[in-house]
Amino acid sequence: MSGPIHSKGVLILSGYLHDRFARDFPLSFGASVVFEQTYTPIEGDSASTAELFAILSSLSGVPARQDIGITGSVDQRGRVLPVGGINEKIEGFFEVCRAHALTGTQGVVIPESNVRNLVLGEDVLEAIAQGRFFIWPISTVEEGVELILGEPAGTPTEPEDEAAAFRYPERTVYGRVERRIARLRQLASPPRG
Repeated sequence: MSGPIHSKGVLILSGYLHDRFARDFPLSFGASVVFEQTYTPIEGDSASTAELFAILSSLSGVPARQDIGITGSVDQRGRVLPVGGINEKIEGFFEVCRAHALTGTQGVVIPESNVRNLVLGEDVLEAIAQGRFFIWPISTVEEGVELILGEPAGTPTEPEDEAAAFRYPERTVYGRVERRIARLRQLASPPRG
């Protein structure tokens, strides 16, 4: 169901995961992202940040917030890139939230570079002014991780020992991902002896 631009976006996600978590060894897992109840072709890369957050949530075991809409393309270095139709995407999610009652926690994560393109309806602007709906501009995946998953992404450190397996602090999203990948790699290795 995936068109060529969406497929390219998935390859970029793979590049990002390799850059962050598999510089010294191959990734030892596979991941699938499925848009359930979709029966028409998927095209474009506007959902690539959302797909990446879903994969990071699954690998880390940290649940992702369900009251936030996400749009944005991502590159292999984790920069969040602009997308088209930004106003329609925000207003569409706002309408869904309003139909189910605004809670004061809902909003949309958008690329920071799309802020200059915002021309939103009065009802959305009023809800934002009243603190009942939010727009969170981000420029990197790591900025979104803390918002969506509620924990810091983690800053890599150079291990003091060459044999040290982990670059990210244990109690961060990336630290959790790194340890999960190490466990999957261990399970995939043939037993010795």
